[in-house]
Amino acid sequence: MDSFNFALLAYDPVLVQLGPFSIRWYGAIIATGIVLGYLVAQKEAVRQGLHEETLTDLLLWAIPISIISARIYYVIFEWHRYADQPIRALYIWEGGIAIHGALIGAFATGYVFAKRRGLSFWKLADIVAPSILIGQILGRWGNFMNQEAHGGPVSETFLQQTIIPDWIMNQMTIDGVTYHPTFLYESMWNVVGLIILLLIRRRFLLRGEAFLFYLTWYSIGRFFIEGMRTDSLIVGLLKTAQMVSVLTIVVAVGLFIYRRFVMKVTERYDD
Repeated sequence: MDSFNFALLAYDPVLVQLGPFSIRWYGAIIATGIVLGYLVAQKEAVRQGLHEETLTDLLLWAIPISIISARIYYVIFEWHRYADQPIRALYIWEGGIAIHGALIGAFATGYVFAKRRGLSFWKLADIVAPSILIGQILGRWGNFMNQEAHGGPVSETFLQQTIIPDWIMNQMTIDGVTYHPTFLYESMWNVVGLIILLLIRRRFLLRGEAFLFYLTWYSIGRFFIEGMRTDSLIVGLLKTAQMVSVLTIVVAVGLFIYRRFVMKVTERYDD
């Protein structure tokens, strides 16, 4: 199938239409990311001696809680959309979730789950860190199918010099205007982060540092890419995702320094 035909298919965000019900590409891609992430984490969890049902049990709680927290996060920062009709805050099918909200819900769930199971939160977090990146790498392509999470208009010079395939730029052309494919920038940034993490975690990292690396790497990329986006959640004059990214970087780096040089953690990633 050539790029032209692929581009034509990509404009339809609906994967399958079954009467009044539809399965959208976005949901299918997110589900694929969850499944692949689970398979990768499951293999690592078993290798590190966790019970084979541990991650399955965690996901049964983490997935619904993450969806709810992602919606709550979005509604809080976009309350002006729902103030007149608060019931619409429940209409999640109309769109409106935020990845930072999902991550907060997932991490909180993981922490409580680990404590109740008598597991090390840091060990569990290290195991799933690469899988979170996998989910985010794939998940951004759901934005591609929806023609969302893009940046501002691109220049003629950019179009002439870019090495980005035409089928991507075609999908980022909306009402005759071509926009920066920031979904792609973030996806590729996370691909690089995933490769680095897989290369260094067993040789150089102590327990908990794979997770802290993920937080730092993702947040650095998100901060700069968010500056290009046109659909950001805003608090006053500041972009919410950028503020959260800066806070996350400070906390993650601070925890890295504290655990390694003050607590003098010696347990390695594979211990």
